[in-house]
Amino acid sequence: MPDHFPTLRSVVLDATDARELAEFYRRLLGYEYRTGDERPPPGEPDPAGRDWLVLVDPAGNVRLAFQQVDQLVAATWPEGAVPQQLHLDLSVATVESLVTQNERTLSLGARLLFDRRDDPTEPLYVYADPAGHPFCIFVAPSA
Repeated sequence: MPDHFPTLRSVVLDATDARELAEFYRRLLGYEYRTGDERPPPGEPDPAGRDWLVLVDPAGNVRLAFQQVDQLVAATWPEGAVPQQLHLDLSVATVESLVTQNERTLSLGARLLFDRRDDPTEPLYVYADPAGHPFCIFVAPSA
């Protein structure tokens, strides 16, 4: 492909605890840390976790990054003064998988914002991750 267009390298989420948020998404998505960003042994310093972390999908194609910030105002979507500004869409193939992922996602620390699992056209859940960023899991039969 010619260099006429830039390539999307990563989606980056701000967090007041970059390691905690990276761990949430690592466990939710089954991604791995980029070399050098791995969690240190217990009790060891975590300089990367206080700055910038990158997760990569198993095929090495999709990157999700986390940037440490001092303050973060959590989105108040669907109501309130703070819009979501960006969210991640994740999909599963069946309603059964959606229900299973709902239980798993909540157990990892997400907060349920919206339950539309009974929608006949596009069943979905909307969550807030531990830092307050909204994200969706919905049924897309070709997933």
